[in-house]
Amino acid sequence: MGKWKTPDDLKYTKNDEWLRIEGDTATVGISDYAQDQLNDIVFVELPDVGASLDKGDSFGVVESVKAAADVYMPIGGTITEVNNAVEDQPELLNTDPYGEGWIIKFTIKDASEANDLMDSAAYDAYCEDR
Repeated sequence: MGKWKTPDDLKYTKNDEWLRIEGDTATVGISDYAQDQLNDIVFVELPDVGASLDKGDSFGVVESVKAAADVYMPIGGTITEVNNAVEDQPELLNTDPYGEGWIIKFTIKDASEANDLMDSAAYDAYCEDR
């Protein structure tokens, strides 16, 4: 396991998003690895509630003092909630990426799309290899 936190109850993408599925809804944010690589996050662009997006679609942007990165849908769905707190306090993505730093919540279109996402062990290995 690397120096980054990768909770076991989440799924991960190669673009460093995490996904938490709860029934027919899901929550997405960026991983601890991603926030560590970006360093001090200074801006988060959120999507519109009600937007219907497919797996792989960009739904927002995270900017740090070092770089800007698009954030992508791990699976398809319709946005039901955005975390407005991260617009006012983008540093929440650095300090609590799996808690207060979540970015969006959405209704899942097809939960089977999550089957090809990484579990925490696979994501740890993926991060170590970069």
